[in-house]
Amino acid sequence: MSNSEANKFKGFSTEVAKELQHYVYRLIDPRNGETFYVGKGKDNRVFAHADGTFIETLPDEDIESDPKLDRIRKIKLAGFDVLHVIHRHGMDSKTAYEVEGALIDAIPGLTNKAGGHHNVERGVAHASELIIAYSAEPAVIKHRVLEITINRSAAGVDVYTATRFAWKLSLINAKKAEVILAVVTGLVVEVFVASGWMAATKENFPDREASLDDEPDRFGFVGEVAPKEIRDQYIHKKMPEKKKGAANPIRYFNP
Repeated sequence: MSNSEANKFKGFSTEVAKELQHYVYRLIDPRNGETFYVGKGKDNRVFAHADGTFIETLPDEDIESDPKLDRIRKIKLAGFDVLHVIHRHGMDSKTAYEVEGALIDAIPGLTNKAGGHHNVERGVAHASELIIAYSAEPAVIKHRVLEITINRSAAGVDVYTATRFAWKLSLINAKKAEVILAVVTGLVVEVFVASGWMAATKENFPDREASLDDEPDRFGFVGEVAPKEIRDQYIHKKMPEKKKGAANPIRYFNP
């Protein structure tokens, strides 16, 4: 069978799927060759994502709010098909999650809404960061705390900018928080106190990148570094481990 013939297939046979077991795949934009999504799957999950026919059954607002679906829709509207590759196969589910997480960390600009499994506690880090993290004292939570993990959003910006927007969270609980902890690979890198929370729009946050769209369903805060007596209680301390498989960057303590 030639490559051109193989590319016409829209699904794996039962026999092939059984041999593949769990796999990790990449979706690629044919217009520029960029990988825009990394996923873990089995059976025909990769085809369901790449083909994009399921988008027709979704409400317009869901398409517009999901970067992956929006990218697929634009590729198809331009008259192209989403390209895809199976990056690694023949794995059990646990191993596939690890491969998926490593790829998500390694490829910039992905549309994945969540980081990979264990990317928070075992993601990309410098050796010195790991030494500090694993030798750090545990944080003793004495306030109503909002923890925000900024592993992915911290690249190329200051910690305050990376921490302040834009998050899907409980606005009620966020406003109750006395302290906001910016966390990287489980370690507190800065401590903030918010003076107010607002929807993540350009009007509310004029210093956001011009290329970023308004996200009224997400929120950000205005604030400042916490007073020294509070900051010293948390800075460079290790936060409690997250539950196995947890990828949400938001956690509340004593809400």
